[in-house]
Amino acid sequence: MSISQIFDIASTGMAAQRLRVQLIATNVANSETTRTKEGGPYRRRDAVFQSQDMGFAGALASAGVRVASIQTSQEPFLTRYEPSHPDADADGVVKYPNINPVEEMVNLTEASRSYEANIAVVRSAKSMATSALGILSVQ
Repeated sequence: MSISQIFDIASTGMAAQRLRVQLIATNVANSETTRTKEGGPYRRRDAVFQSQDMGFAGALASAGVRVASIQTSQEPFLTRYEPSHPDADADGVVKYPNINPVEEMVNLTEASRSYEANIAVVRSAKSMATSALGILSVQ
């Protein structure tokens, strides 16, 4: 496997995790949004990853990752009794997004660590390439 193939594989992981972080940030930002243009409260979104054939021969032929889809949660909304809220129903109940900020922070940490792991792969490959070039220049 060449250094450029390693970079290509790691970059797919970084791109996927970057999108995941963006979705998490959107979820957290909209955790109190009770009215959207689609109607009703905001629904949590999450990325679904899938292995991606990078077209390389060998054991790591399907080594990359791609975002297969962005799923919208169908979990029930959280409800609160707030009769003075403008989005309250006839019973005074307001529907809030189905977002757990603690879960989102855990997901953010996981995505960040995965992104960092891909950066470590790139740095290691770069270091190996630099060392190989150093060996060649000594001879």
